Amino acid sequence: MSDGEHALVDTKGKFVQVVSDGRKRNDIEWLPGRILLSNKRLVLATNQGKRTIPLSKLTSVSASQMNQSLAQVDSYVKIQAGRDVTLVSARQDEEFQSNLYSALLDQIVILVKHPAVKGGVVQDAGWEKTRLKLDGDCLNLAISTGTFVELDIDDVGTVEAKEKEIRGEERPMLEIEHTIEGTSVETHVSGMPRHVSLLEGLVRQGEQRNIADDVDLSDEETQVLMALYSGISPFKIPDFVDMEIGEVEAVYDRLIESEILEPVRTRREVQLEARGRSIASDAMADQ
Repeated sequence: MSDGEHALVDTKGKFVQVVSDGRKRNDIEWLPGRILLSNKRLVLATNQGKRTIPLSKLTSVSASQMNQSLAQVDSYVKIQAGRDVTLVSARQDEEFQSNLYSALLDQIVILVKHPAVKGGVVQDAGWEKTRLKLDGDCLNLAISTGTFVELDIDDVGTVEAKEKEIRGEERPMLEIEHTIEGTSVETHVSGMPRHVSLLEGLVRQGEQRNIADDVDLSDEETQVLMALYSGISPFKIPDFVDMEIGEVEAVYDRLIESEILEPVRTRREVQLEARGRSIASDAMADQ
């Protein structure tokens, strides 16, 4: 290895190149072999030879979802380097993904607006330089103003990718919905196109885990969800939606069973799960 290079993962698995120089390949066949990841490169080795991909060339990384997996593998990571796309299925999948994202994103400097939206209300926060630190499934954002934000990937409700003029330049931007102390907020992230693309692949994993399936909610359940999403205290919900305490508690019980709410303490105090926030956001958009 070169100076400053160190190994992160050395495991077995399968891999296949599905796009070569911008063209889809028809002869797709998973190749068993050795997967070596360092802080500078990814090496895919078989008995016939090896392929080396510098991490600096990677422009996109995304994990497969359950309904996207191909035959012969349970999960894989899709990586893009220029006009080439390769699927990698590592035996130590979680370790491989975690180390790959850390090697690509740890300690990068990005622009962050936080909170851009809080409880559904737009805030007057400005764009600030931020250093990102990856800690497992948590993005730790150290903002130059002294604010420190923990963004748990599993807590991500929705992600919107946009282009917007920021500091006089047209830049890619992500609007990431999550919670701070039980309140729904949006943290907006921008920066170099490569960094934003890589970050999008990471935070969308949380979004996909918490995606709002079609749920048949009653009018009362929808009202309660929207009130919680707007930041109304669970204790004030009965008065806010004009329902009896017993009716609201019955709604809580049904939504907890559906994994839309989670109980925080004993009776009547709840907070929205990421899935619940996604449903509430959709419901409010339809009003």
